[in-house]
Amino acid sequence: MSKQGDWPQLPVLVQLMRGAGLSPAAIDNFCRLYRRYRGGDRGTVDWSEVKPAGVGDVVEHRTLRGSPNEQRGQALLDTLVCIKLNGGLGTTMNLDRAKSLIAVHGGRSFLELSLAQVAARRREPGGRPALLLLNSARTRADSLPVIARAGALQPDGLPWDFLQPVYPRLDGRSGGAARLPDSESRWAPAGHGDGYLSLQEGGLLEALIGCGYRWAFVSNIDNLAATIDPSLLGYLDREGIDFALEVTDKTVADRKGGVIARRGGRLTLLERAQVPPEQAAELDDTAAFPLFNTNSAWWNLPALRHRLAAGPLDLPLIVNHKQVGGADIVQLETALGAAIGCFERSVAVHVGRERFAPVKATDDLLVVRSDAFVVDGADGGLRPNPARDPALGPVVVRLDEAHYRGVDQLEQRFATPPSLVGCASLEIEGDVRFGPDTVLRGRVVLRNRSGRPQQLAPGAVLTDRTLEWTD
Repeated sequence: MSKQGDWPQLPVLVQLMRGAGLSPAAIDNFCRLYRRYRGGDRGTVDWSEVKPAGVGDVVEHRTLRGSPNEQRGQALLDTLVCIKLNGGLGTTMNLDRAKSLIAVHGGRSFLELSLAQVAARRREPGGRPALLLLNSARTRADSLPVIARAGALQPDGLPWDFLQPVYPRLDGRSGGAARLPDSESRWAPAGHGDGYLSLQEGGLLEALIGCGYRWAFVSNIDNLAATIDPSLLGYLDREGIDFALEVTDKTVADRKGGVIARRGGRLTLLERAQVPPEQAAELDDTAAFPLFNTNSAWWNLPALRHRLAAGPLDLPLIVNHKQVGGADIVQLETALGAAIGCFERSVAVHVGRERFAPVKATDDLLVVRSDAFVVDGADGGLRPNPARDPALGPVVVRLDEAHYRGVDQLEQRFATPPSLVGCASLEIEGDVRFGPDTVLRGRVVLRNRSGRPQQLAPGAVLTDRTLEWTD
């Protein structure tokens, strides 16, 4: 392990991590990030080096569909492992359990639908895709009983999951361990960039390769539109690609996440926390930065093993500032998609919005529960309803956090999910309750400033309407 005495707080942090049972490799990785942070690296990029990436910088997914890529990819399904990033709690929706257990469509959870997607591919001739969860310590206990019930998916004696490490939160002033009221809040899951280390540790990467797996498709478990695509797999294999990242057109609905840019002549992932504050507005400009990271990636496992044998991936540091328990704290993180800059044979693949339907808040959950989305009978993916006019774009929903932030609050106010297949946007201010069979079309704005809940009648149909309630 690297020396620890260069910053006086670091030996104390190391002892904390040892006491928590972190592996030597995880501790060493934290030490590298910590030294960069204390040495002046604040995770922000030199904006003069950044140039937007355009559609000419990426491979167009629509050109890859069909033969011969489809046939080649279909034959490779027995070499594919599907990794779902499942470390998140539903804290943004007032939950303290694994977010993947939220009922999302047709009464089934993210995890149940993910299991069904992989199971469908395993029923195809020669199909043997495995499913692994990248869990955090706080989601493992919730998730494993669900996944274990799908015993037919057990991949060749391999574990169901592997864990991302947790790192100590830092005091924003001293750089030492944050003094927070309870032991659990003193730790934060490492960023998904540590998934590479977690896969390598304990021999899981080697075990996968030993079982014949050559490719990994990695995606957020809350993005049920990210499904196994044989055409894309066949293309990557035919071209000898080591790493691919799916990107899509950025819209006003994409409030969080990174964009693809060029830096130093190479494609790079640019996260919001890496952007100087004075350039934040430019980052939000969909014309300036049109390509949004879906956080869906494809790894060539032998190439990843070869690259990791040379040492840890040198991923850009993300310094995440937060308020926890009234204290200014810092979390040191890295991003999974940033590895696009670590491989010579890497590409960004420009996909349509049919492969991107993330759920980060109840705003998104309301949309995917509605008829704006359907479950694709072919691969089990959550897709935009074909009956929806593509000119409408993604449904943009803004719900009042005071009344709709939590899943329980959302369900109290919507007797059933409204029809949004013809809705462009919905904005709600205040407490508005919806009866069953509500239909919303076009642009709908509801403002309740009366100080008491307001109820829409069952079967209400609102088309390009603004309703206001006042005292």
